[in-house]
Amino acid sequence: MTSVLSLLGRYALTLCLVVASAFVAWEAWSRYERTPWTRDGRVSVDVVQIAPEVSGTVSAVSVVDNQHVRRGDILYAIDPERLRLAVAQAEADVEAKRQDMLVRQATARRHNQLRDVLSQEAVQQSGGAATAAGAAYQAAVAALDLAKLDLARSTIRSPVDGYVTNLRLRPGDYATAGVTKVAVLDAASFRITGYFEETKIRHIRVGSPAKIMLMGFDQPISGHVESIGRGIENGNDTPGHLGLPNVAATFSWVRLAQRIPVRIPIDRVPSGVELAAGMTATVEISPAEITPADSGTATDAHRPDHGVRPDTAS
Repeated sequence: MTSVLSLLGRYALTLCLVVASAFVAWEAWSRYERTPWTRDGRVSVDVVQIAPEVSGTVSAVSVVDNQHVRRGDILYAIDPERLRLAVAQAEADVEAKRQDMLVRQATARRHNQLRDVLSQEAVQQSGGAATAAGAAYQAAVAALDLAKLDLARSTIRSPVDGYVTNLRLRPGDYATAGVTKVAVLDAASFRITGYFEETKIRHIRVGSPAKIMLMGFDQPISGHVESIGRGIENGNDTPGHLGLPNVAATFSWVRLAQRIPVRIPIDRVPSGVELAAGMTATVEISPAEITPADSGTATDAHRPDHGVRPDTAS
């Protein structure tokens, strides 16, 4: 009798272990299916590409690579000597145009006073010359203002708080207007871009909290969903030889879920965690409950009318 009870006890224990294991496995699988998560996350940041507005030789570089800068800090300077000469030339031109304007205005006034003895054509010509001289003076003043602006813009400053990156600029280099010479990472724009399988998107809501784990750090980072990408590239749209559609071969029994980018701003960065664009992250988002009242995707409430009209045919 004792051996029978012992055997039944072992069977019961084994059965309990099997049931418990099955329950744990089921819960783990259900959580995997319900909880949107991905290991394909990246740290992203906005890069401000700073190009000079004037051309010239770089006379000084005030920053080093990876340096933190604040808005308004000097990054580098272009040799201002040529620009100073341009200002002096513009000032001289303004004075010349002013004197010419004064002379022509005085002539026009004198001719106007002598209209009884001068021809109407002469009076009109002198008045027109005075008006043209005034316009030329205003143009010279504008040219002077532009020359002064160019001189001020020879000192290039950071437009944002951030970090200088990949600095290759050296004194003596020639800077061309409109060509980027320094890039600054906007420190206020660090965020996570998570690439989620399309099967997970329906569980994601704008505003849902997100937990981020960087590969190189143990501390979790908190964030929230700001937006969900509305499109990814379709390789089948690329035309092939002779302009024919280039349709990739697929297997009928294997379908790989596409990954959709989800933008996740960072709410809080723990002390000791250093962010760098391109870092790998694992992202887990608190799942949103899907109810029968929900229609379409999990972000329908946040999207505008896409121009699709309901079928009104009877």
